[in-house]
Amino acid sequence: VEIRPRVGGISLKKLFEEGANIKAGQAMFLIDPVPFQIALSNAKAQLAQQKARLEQTEREAKRLQALVATQSISQREADNAVSENALAKASLAQYEAAVREAELNLSYTTVTSPISGVAARFELSEGALVNANTSLLTKVYQITPIWVRFSLSDNELAQLGGPLTQSNVKDVRLLLPSGEEYKSRGKINFAASSIDPQLGTQQLRATFANEDKKLLPGQFVRVRVITGEKSGVFVVPQVAVIANDQGKFVYVVNEKNEAVITPIVAGNWVGKDWVVLSGLKAGDKVAVDNIIKLRPGAAVMPHAAGEAPAAKPAEKPVK
Repeated sequence: VEIRPRVGGISLKKLFEEGANIKAGQAMFLIDPVPFQIALSNAKAQLAQQKARLEQTEREAKRLQALVATQSISQREADNAVSENALAKASLAQYEAAVREAELNLSYTTVTSPISGVAARFELSEGALVNANTSLLTKVYQITPIWVRFSLSDNELAQLGGPLTQSNVKDVRLLLPSGEEYKSRGKINFAASSIDPQLGTQQLRATFANEDKKLLPGQFVRVRVITGEKSGVFVVPQVAVIANDQGKFVYVVNEKNEAVITPIVAGNWVGKDWVVLSGLKAGDKVAVDNIIKLRPGAAVMPHAAGEAPAAKPAEKPVK
């Protein structure tokens, strides 16, 4: 949130520490209040003057009404006195509003924060002239909770079953720049009801508690949206999937330890893995190493990923 003054004047004092936690309503700046104190005193003096004028017109109207009863004056003179009294009442309301406005402007000389958060640096310096509603004094960033804004394209929405809403999103997770998944889970608090015609995306926003303050405003993160779970799908390393003009495929090792090319239908990435929607079944052995050397029907020595292959049995010497 940008903190700007609502009245102009000389910035006398900064009332906060840069980078410190700020509470909603906390005073942050003091603008020279003397001109506004004088304006308030002037408005109060004019109000007192108008109250005296109103009392005078009321007395005059009552006096002339009594003279009309004795026909000492004309009805027109009495009516004019009543009108003068009504005008004085209207003017009184105007002066009362001027006093309230002067009081409000005086209160604006103490600039407060509308939200709780962390204060940024002071953009100007004490003694600088600031203009009402235009001069940027500082910013306050809300850290806890924090909002994450992101968008999804038409194709991504189609893979998730259509446009997202607060009700059909089960979970929102973040991947930090280091690749680590943020431990706290988020919730959708805004989902646009239309697709941006220029970008072709649906604008979304999620909120995270961020109690550890690990997320900072302006930070780039990756968002993972979970709308449900799929059964009967598999996850294989990206290096195991080969793509050509006919689609994507992997090498599956059969019971004869031979490489067999197997077409698959791949979904999205999960970390460094492909989600395989169809083409594999439980128990299949997928080759994930030395893919460039494999050919259909080639003999292989299968072993678990990350383990060294078993050594060939030593040949007996010929006597």
